[in-house]
Amino acid sequence: MYRFSLSKLIKRTYFYSTGYSYPNLGRLFLRLFVGIMLMQFGVRQIAHFYEMQDFFPAVMGMSSATSLVTMISIEVVCSIFIMFGFLTRLMILPPFFAMIVAEYHLLHHYVSDATYLLDWQQQGYLPIMFLGIYFFLLLVGPGKISVDYFLSLHIIHTENKSEGELEEV
Repeated sequence: MYRFSLSKLIKRTYFYSTGYSYPNLGRLFLRLFVGIMLMQFGVRQIAHFYEMQDFFPAVMGMSSATSLVTMISIEVVCSIFIMFGFLTRLMILPPFFAMIVAEYHLLHHYVSDATYLLDWQQQGYLPIMFLGIYFFLLLVGPGKISVDYFLSLHIIHTENKSEGELEEV
């Protein structure tokens, strides 16, 4: 009797843990995670702006200070928008391209010709991690726990349409 109830408990726990998913909650978590992670870089750069402005890499024809201000703006503003889920897919594009530039800069200026020697502790993997998360969010969208979704609901209701049409978009 004891073994049967333990087996039943294990089966029920297994089916419960594999059968239920929370995609909107997962998207919210991922948006908050990536937003906080990127924002902390921006806040750190704001705190040390005068120390960093001369040493920050000058990219795309901008001066070092201008590149730093641009990066801080992208990190802080886009992170806030992504965390709230407002204009999410649009706000993912600036940090996405900034991470491409950062990865290019890291691989071509800080690592010698032996790029195959990168290990997990070096900075080169950080932009790639952000790129993966941003690409995922570009594909799946912000989810239903976002300002984008609530604005879409508002627009649909003001046009006297059903929420089913929102699911088709």
